[in-house]
Amino acid sequence: IRSGHLSLAGSYVTLKDNEVYLINAYIPPYQPKNISIDYDAARTRKLLLRKAEINSLVGKIKQKGLTLIPLRVYTKGSKLKLEFGLARGKKEFDKRAAIIEREDKRKIDRALHEKY
Repeated sequence: IRSGHLSLAGSYVTLKDNEVYLINAYIPPYQPKNISIDYDAARTRKLLLRKAEINSLVGKIKQKGLTLIPLRVYTKGSKLKLEFGLARGKKEFDKRAAIIEREDKRKIDRALHEKY
């Protein structure tokens, strides 16, 4: 992780039985040539939080329908810290608007590329 090969793309944080887990985060082995056969880089990892922090997250998630998204990983001394935030999912019309916007940008890029 310290070497910067961690990938949080597509990962999320979930709560189960008053415990917090990081799901779908890709963390490669520290020594690739010296690993066991059953090492899974994308396994579910348990996060350590205080009981008060977990209770506040449970309340916010159930009350407002929000999800927890990991934002960044950083070190503080010898500890690794995961910063995550509360996010609301996109509505269907927002998703369609984002797709249309992305396609328009591609068309513009293609047109500019063909001119030069």
